[in-house]
Amino acid sequence: MEKLFCGFPFLLLVLLLASIDGSTQLQSSQSQTLLRLQQLLYYPKVLSSWNNFTDFCNSEPNSSLTVVCYEDSVTQLHIIGDRRGHMLPKSFSIDSFVTTLAKLPDVKVLTFVSLGLWGRLPEKINRLSSLEILNVSSNFLFGHIPHELSSLASLQTLILDENMLSGQLPDSIGSLPGLAVLSLRKNVLNGSLPSSLSSLSGLRVLALANNRFNGVLPDLSRLTNLQVLDLEGNSFGPMLPRLGHKLVTLILSKNRFRCAVSAGDVSSLYQLQHLDLSFNTFVGPFPTSLISLPAITYLNISHNKLTGRLSANLSCNSQLILVDLSSNLLTGSLPTCLKPSSGTSTAVVYAGNCLAATNEDQRPVSFCSNEALAVGILPQRRNRATRLGVALGVTAGILGVTLLAGAIFVVLRRINAKRAATKASPRLIKENASMGYTSKLLSDARYISQTMKLGALGLPAYRTFSLEELEYATNNFESSAFMGEGSQGQIYKGRLKDGSFVAIRCLKMKKSCSTQNLMHHIELIAKLRHRHLVSVLGHCFECYLDDSTVSRMFFVFEYVPNGELRSWISDGHMGRLLTWEQRISVAIGVAKGIQFLHTGIVPGVYDNNLKITDILLDNNLAAKISSYNLPLLVEGLGKVGPVVSRTGPKGTPSIKNEDKIDIYDFGVILLELIVGRPLRAKVQVDVLKEQLQASISADDGARRSMVDPTVHRTCSDQSLKTMMEICVRCLLKDPLERPSIEDVLWNLQFASQVQEGWLQNSNPPSIRGSPSPAASSLPPPSRLHITTLESPRDSGYEEHER
Repeated sequence: MEKLFCGFPFLLLVLLLASIDGSTQLQSSQSQTLLRLQQLLYYPKVLSSWNNFTDFCNSEPNSSLTVVCYEDSVTQLHIIGDRRGHMLPKSFSIDSFVTTLAKLPDVKVLTFVSLGLWGRLPEKINRLSSLEILNVSSNFLFGHIPHELSSLASLQTLILDENMLSGQLPDSIGSLPGLAVLSLRKNVLNGSLPSSLSSLSGLRVLALANNRFNGVLPDLSRLTNLQVLDLEGNSFGPMLPRLGHKLVTLILSKNRFRCAVSAGDVSSLYQLQHLDLSFNTFVGPFPTSLISLPAITYLNISHNKLTGRLSANLSCNSQLILVDLSSNLLTGSLPTCLKPSSGTSTAVVYAGNCLAATNEDQRPVSFCSNEALAVGILPQRRNRATRLGVALGVTAGILGVTLLAGAIFVVLRRINAKRAATKASPRLIKENASMGYTSKLLSDARYISQTMKLGALGLPAYRTFSLEELEYATNNFESSAFMGEGSQGQIYKGRLKDGSFVAIRCLKMKKSCSTQNLMHHIELIAKLRHRHLVSVLGHCFECYLDDSTVSRMFFVFEYVPNGELRSWISDGHMGRLLTWEQRISVAIGVAKGIQFLHTGIVPGVYDNNLKITDILLDNNLAAKISSYNLPLLVEGLGKVGPVVSRTGPKGTPSIKNEDKIDIYDFGVILLELIVGRPLRAKVQVDVLKEQLQASISADDGARRSMVDPTVHRTCSDQSLKTMMEICVRCLLKDPLERPSIEDVLWNLQFASQVQEGWLQNSNPPSIRGSPSPAASSLPPPSRLHITTLESPRDSGYEEHER
């Protein structure tokens, strides 16, 4: 009787819970699946509330975590973490993660943002057969997009922004008939877009900004429902694609379009609100109908070669918020509807044209006329050549027999003349051979923006400086501005009118150096801009008066105030040495700079002969590589910051394992960062490498004995061990056994993560090697380090086989 009485309340409770209407009870197997996902994600903060007693289906949703159920199954799972910039540990398996997700058979919507996921998206993604929306943004997925995605017949939205995906967009993407949103922003995808993309008639959003795509765009007019097209920061071109008529947002900025924009291309875009064509080479008349499109609110055509005469009486859409016409070849008057006096609230930018205005910088009308003529001169010559060719062809047909003997005589005479010229002009042949790259290869070199917007760099756009600007900056190149002279010219420190400091290098040119070759190289140099490279801001030509050939050439470099990295680790003074976490950050910066040199431009820049004296630190102690290898003319131009290749032209099949040479040099830099003393000979590197390798498998004390004494107490053992392991691998004798730069970066970022977590948990005491609070605001050194431009080779370890 007592047992019956005791059991009654429990039974009553069960019946009461069972009677509650409207609650959804999740299958126990799916609850275990969710807890398993929590475990695989290493228990992120956003999932801290999950446990064995969690009622997943009835939990209160929020902006970071939502679980939606239907009946007894999970149909939607949204998890937004706070691990932006931080990867999950090495033991994480994306394969296991997707396998576990497949145990939720009815899931239709998955959102995993900023969770630190890394790895290759596995082929078994096709097991999520019910999936309609997949968002895996701001993680570290790499490798190709698997073809198996195309088997997800119900997929409507695919968002993989801000990862490290590479390779081409698979042709099978066109096999997703229901796809409405495809967003792959900020990856490293390359190649041309597949023609199958045109078959996605239901596509509404196509966002491929900031990748490495190139080539001619397919016909997009069949995408009749497309509303957003964002292709910013690629290398598409040269022609505009055919477009659908429902576009609301069209962003084509920072590509390689080189064509006219006809009024017919845009007049039918009656829903267009946002149009950005900036930073291309669009030519021809500016279609003034753009500013009066019925829905337009944002228009940016800056930094092109658009011509035409604007008139004051042009009409504008009253809803315009911003109009940027700057840096084109426009003449005439700014339309009255765009002037502040008209009462409009539109922000208007129009500097760098030839307009009749006094409140913005404008060029003389003659400048725009000459530039417009230069833009149009090639087509004119082609047309004339075509007409002339037809006439000559007719004449040749009539007189062919008569002139045959004379033609043979002329050909034989030219052959003899060529032979004589070959013997008489070895200097010209040598110049062309020494260049290493063909003009076609140089002209096709393209900038690959990753990430790499000029605004993010904090640098102004590359431009041509006037000689007057440089004379002002250096006070007519007076002796107090002189910093030094190397084999390839003099170096001056200057201050521009805007107050910014620069380093200016003056090169004396030989008349044998052709202007065409100079422009090819300038195009390459101008595109090598990255937050971890000392970048060129612009150039200036000084010409001979008699024949207008270039007599002197000036390169203007950014000024890096905090000097060499070595002075902050092994040659520095107490109170300005880098902490352990700062050293890891510097190593990551150098590795990112190397990665950009290898992959950020085609052809890649390899065998850069990097030394620790080539690494400079800016105001924020961010690392910048100041000397790197470019294919420059031996005669006339010489080395501009980068050094001339010792082994031949880069990017050619004759160079093997060229990327692994830089990996070795990076290993030497990393070794000095770890041990904290200068390495000036190969034997030092070899001995320390062996000691490092032995200490990796030893105890914590042995490892710390190898580290710079000023930081050995403030580094976590796991972080130190990871740094040592990747350093030893970089210094392996066999280049094939050295890691890739991507592998190096992964390990350095992991070491940084571990160190950050260790500091938060242990709060180690500061030591004298740590920089003082004022370290980052130390006054700049009295001179800019010559390596920024010259990179002397006697300041590192001796030359040896790498």
